[in-house]
Amino acid sequence: MLLYLLAERFLKIPQVLCKMDLKTDSRVHYHGADGVYASVNDDGILKLFWGESKMYADPTAAVRDCLSSLAPFLIEIDHEGANRERDLVLLSDKADLNDPNLTSAFKKYFNKSSTLSNRVEYCGIALIAFDASFYPPNSVKAVADQVLKAAKNEIEKWTKSVAKRLCAEKLQSFDVQFFCVPIPSAEGFRDTFFEKLGINT
Repeated sequence: MLLYLLAERFLKIPQVLCKMDLKTDSRVHYHGADGVYASVNDDGILKLFWGESKMYADPTAAVRDCLSSLAPFLIEIDHEGANRERDLVLLSDKADLNDPNLTSAFKKYFNKSSTLSNRVEYCGIALIAFDASFYPPNSVKAVADQVLKAAKNEIEKWTKSVAKRLCAEKLQSFDVQFFCVPIPSAEGFRDTFFEKLGINT
């Protein structure tokens, strides 16, 4: 849900497939990416963004697992058994489109008899949320500017970690939009979120 909100609010990239809608058992994790997003660039090329999010205490582990999960959807050669193929099949039937430009681009993409069907770019949207030590304890108040300054001081470390992992996963030539979300506690955030939804964990 956080990935969806950030992608649509800040990147202006609409979600075209929410696979949570397709779950039949709330106790079973849905395998695959955390949704698919799409846009059309100025050259009329369809850009398909696979979304992946991880919320861990350790930012390095979050970056590693997020990008290793995302990589197969982007780097595999097109074939029927590719990781993204099941999502593309779902897109052809379940895509939620309200944009005429997107609709036109999708029609061309799924018309495999057309030479325009290869005008597609596979991309990614990655979200990591992780524990940040610069937040004060629960009983202590802090000035927002102080927290912001501390976060800016940590940005270089996060950037280096992301860049290193992008190279390790051979994703450096792909368009991957990255959200880094430092929070006081990943576990606390998750527990509070479930509580607000009325879900017992």
